[in-house]
Amino acid sequence: MAYLFDPKILHDVTKRAVGQPKEAMFRQVIEELAERYPGHIETKQRWIFNNAGGAMGAMTLLHCSLKEYIILFGSPIGTEGHSGRYATEVHDFMLEGEMWCYHEGEFERTVYKPGDAAYLGRDRVKGYKLHEGGWMVEYARGPIPLMLPFGLADTVFSTLDFKTFGRTLAGYTRLVLRELRGGGR
Repeated sequence: MAYLFDPKILHDVTKRAVGQPKEAMFRQVIEELAERYPGHIETKQRWIFNNAGGAMGAMTLLHCSLKEYIILFGSPIGTEGHSGRYATEVHDFMLEGEMWCYHEGEFERTVYKPGDAAYLGRDRVKGYKLHEGGWMVEYARGPIPLMLPFGLADTVFSTLDFKTFGRTLAGYTRLVLRELRGGGR
């Protein structure tokens, strides 16, 4: 399966934005990605809550297709939960704060700081804790629609936040349709 985005480029973009005030940091990531991948990056930030795997954070969708997504994700107060297990691979590029992770069978945590990259391979799972003020660029690739039940189940069955559910689905659908029409060109 051919992919549009290169994790190495996403990591480099993230590292260049580290250390700035949040709004400038987010803006730099978005502008650099939009320049590198014209027509494939949503430049307007539409922040919405996300509840998944017991964790709650805020996200804005930058790219969504049937086989890739990029989001900005984080929390000013911190969160922790289960990663979910998917047929996709997930890359987390830390912008600010700290994330602690451990995989099944591990007894020590791995600590990720600004500029670091965490990788979760296909059919792998981890526990994670994003400390207060933790923000990242998250990139996933593979069969993205198969991730949606995990990404939306807490919202439907726990928080009952149907407004967020609708905004999440509408945003994802809008960006997927844009990609299917040729990437907004």
